[in-house]
Amino acid sequence: MAKYTGPVCRLCRREGQKLFLKGDRCYSKACALERRAYAPGQHGQGRKKVSEYGRQLRTKQYAKRYYGVLEGQFRRYFAKAEKMQGQTGENLISLLESRLDNVAYRLGYGSSRAQARQLVTQGHIYVDGKKVNIPSYLVKVGQTVCVKEASRSLDLFKNITEATASRPIPKWLEANKGAMEAKVVAVPTREDAGLPIEETLIVELYSK
Repeated sequence: MAKYTGPVCRLCRREGQKLFLKGDRCYSKACALERRAYAPGQHGQGRKKVSEYGRQLRTKQYAKRYYGVLEGQFRRYFAKAEKMQGQTGENLISLLESRLDNVAYRLGYGSSRAQARQLVTQGHIYVDGKKVNIPSYLVKVGQTVCVKEASRSLDLFKNITEATASRPIPKWLEANKGAMEAKVVAVPTREDAGLPIEETLIVELYSK
């Protein structure tokens, strides 16, 4: 499967907004966007007039990179969101929020979504007591997500949970930090995601 393997800070600079791809570094002065708040490349500092299509494209790219999904995956999520009741844009964000790698990140089981995705792939995350190593798995209301019991004592998880202790947990997840587990108590909403984008631009882009 094709994936981006270059410097991730370059992606934040291209979008002009933080994607929080480097964990704690994104909150510090070492963040590349703090030091060079312009697009990468020799023309990055030039002023460009952005067309409506350009706004739509950048919004879609931001959402893709924020959640770490590829174009094909993103289109499939959009197609599924269109078939659901309600607003397509809000449905799309809800589906992306429901991904297991994102849930693990929201619960503090990873300093970044990339790390949370890796931990899911390695089998450290369980759903309803069973190992699920598919990052794109969509959690449902009533399910329980937890760290594998044998993994809870690892220094890796101790360091991660200490570093993410102050991270707020969304209201649609009822977490027990001591037991390293949480229950999905509601469907994630657009407000829960807190994304600085207009998802209607994505709908307009794919509706052409």
